[in-house]
Amino acid sequence: MMIGDGINDSIALVQADVSIAVSHSKDNVISTDVASEAADIILLNEDIWKVVICLDLCKKTMYLIKWNFLWAILYNIIGIPLSAGALFPIFNIIIPPSLAGLSEILSSVPVVFFSLLLNKYSPPSKQ
Repeated sequence: MMIGDGINDSIALVQADVSIAVSHSKDNVISTDVASEAADIILLNEDIWKVVICLDLCKKTMYLIKWNFLWAILYNIIGIPLSAGALFPIFNIIIPPSLAGLSEILSSVPVVFFSLLLNKYSPPSKQ
């Protein structure tokens, strides 16, 4: 990770896995075009606390991505065999294809709701 303004650290911003360009507050522009092109994230404020907020938000986002992935895997581990007829040999129950298709569409609803939890994000407080 590299954080810079692009005046003398443009090469490091380009080579970094994750780069953050910070603008100067008086003119609110990035110092060089190279920094704005090379950076993965551009902060329009030179307040360094914004970097902490950015990293915290990235951690929360990755947590929700993993949670969504886990939900989708578990749902499909259970749902696909049921839709394929796993209940037929034991209970003589067949799930109609229309219901199986509807259940696959409904599997996306919890993923959307989990993702909407990011709207409740509150940045860490300065102390």
